[in-house]
This record gives sequence, structure tokens and C-alpha cells, in this order.
Amino acid sequence: MRSWWWKILGGVLVGWTVVAGFLLPVPRLDILNETIRNLYFHVPMWFTMIVLFAVAFTYSIRYLITGNLQDDIYAVQFTNTGIFFSILGMLTGMEWAQYTWGAAWSNDPKQLGTAMCMLIYFAYIILRSGLKDEEKKAKISAVYNVFAFAMMIPLIFILPRMVDSLHPGNGGNPAFAKYDLDSHMRIVFYPAVLGWILTGVWIAKLKVRVDLISYKRDNAFQINFEKKISNG
Repeated sequence: MRSWWWKILGGVLVGWTVVAGFLLPVPRLDILNETIRNLYFHVPMWFTMIVLFAVAFTYSIRYLITGNLQDDIYAVQFTNTGIFFSILGMLTGMEWAQYTWGAAWSNDPKQLGTAMCMLIYFAYIILRSGLKDEEKKAKISAVYNVFAFAMMIPLIFILPRMVDSLHPGNGGNPAFAKYDLDSHMRIVFYPAVLGWILTGVWIAKLKVRVDLISYKRDNAFQINFEKKISNG
């Protein structure tokens, strides 16, 4: 029997984020004002993206070790779902920047680093679509995925912190953990992070299950076809 508790928990926490995030009061900080509610969506999207890419990275390494195509399926779908959340994170960030920085895009180091990371992962999709042989596709994309994750770390966490930036936590700007956030924000933000991560994993696993069904069906068809050929 499959466990459903974490899926239900993820849905409940996301629902809590949406409802409580708009109803509970927030502190009035300069410039941010009501836009600070975007903290419940923008930041968890990035956390979810990072978790999904980390899982895909792990399965890519597993494929390179085992050669099991099912590991490749996990790596692909966790990467694809991570890309989806990266788009959500970028869109919510640009909307927030429009109201707080005065422009949706300002060539901020954090924005540039994230955009480069997204382009790297978009190239992963293009790479896979250009290869026909399944084993060759899996091996090359697994190697690429390992290097893509390794590149994400400095692009998002290291390089933006080495230069001046408008983004919280970079260039001398304090992160939200250092702000005087009240208890209302904390009881929404932390469940939001967990809820979006669980939801992201659930989406990825749904896509994995669909691909595994197709993979097993195709393998069964190929085995039956080979048996008919061998039996004359």
C-alpha cells in the first residue's frame, strides 16, 4: 500500500499558505509593505527547485553507476519539474521586483545568475530532444545533469554574494531571517516551504509513474516480439 500522508500534507500546507498568506497581517516594512506576502511563494519556489534538481542529480549519478534506464526516468522528470518551479520562481521574483525595485528586470546579479542557471537546464531539454538512441541519450544527459547541478551552486549561492546586489542576503543587504518578522509570517512561511517542496516532489513522481508505465509496456512489447521472432 502506497503512503499518501505526505501528499495530503503537502496539499494542506499549500492551501494553508494561500489562505493564511493573504488573511494574516504582515509587518509594515519600508518599500516592501504588502508585497512581503510574496515571500510565501517566491522563496519556496526556489527551495523546491533546488530540492528537485538535487534529487535529479542523485538519480543521474545512480544511472551512471547502474546503467538502469529507470534511474534516468527519475532524473529526467525531477529535472523537468525543477525547471517548471524555476519558471514560477522567476515570474514571482520579477513581479516582486516590479513593485519594490521599480522594474521587473534590473540585471541584478542574483537575477543574472538565476537566468544563466535556467538556460543551462533548458539546454538539458534540448540536448535530450536531439538524441534518438535511448542509452546514449541517458548517458550523455546524465553527465550533463551532474555538471548542470554543479554549475547551479556558484551561480545562485556564491557569485551573487561577491558583488553588490539589491536582493536580500546579497551585497550587504540583510536576509529576511534578520528582519523583525512577526509570528504570523513565520507560521505561514515555514509551512509554505515544506508544502511547496512536497507538492513539487508529488508532481515529479506522478510524471515518473507515467513514464515508467510506458517504459515497462514498451519493454514487454519488445520481449514478446523477440520471442515470436526466435520461435519462428
